[in-house]
Amino acid sequence: MPKVVVLIGSITVCQAAGLIGSVFTAQSVQTWYPTLAKPFFTPPSWIFAPVWTTLYLLMGISLYLVLGKKKADLRWFWLQLVLNVLWSIVFFGLQSPALGFLVILALFISIAMTIKSFVKIDKRAAYLFYPYLAWVIFATLLNLALVILN
Repeated sequence: MPKVVVLIGSITVCQAAGLIGSVFTAQSVQTWYPTLAKPFFTPPSWIFAPVWTTLYLLMGISLYLVLGKKKADLRWFWLQLVLNVLWSIVFFGLQSPALGFLVILALFISIAMTIKSFVKIDKRAAYLFYPYLAWVIFATLLNLALVILN
């Protein structure tokens, strides 16, 4: 299979995860989420779409870099992707910041483990996960603040 097809497929899989998550987010961000008390460090709503689109792009490129490598163990990668979607379902779909906090903690661990796994195969693939890890750390703090304030 041509490399460009594998690259596009890798990016598409990750962007599709974001699209699935957005199905559960779309209605709640217009109805339920605005009613929550938010901490002072809550970013403006418009920032989330470009940030997540970029992060899914980086995930896809990272996946491409490790696909087909002999030592590639993708279990942590797939787990973090599933947990990423699950967080949207739980936090926005079920409107449960507390349960969402538990999911995002598991997501953080799975991202860290993905980095640990990828660094052994292709350091570039691991490095592409650092912005995602940073964003999820921030999102974890935001999620916790929402639990405390609400």
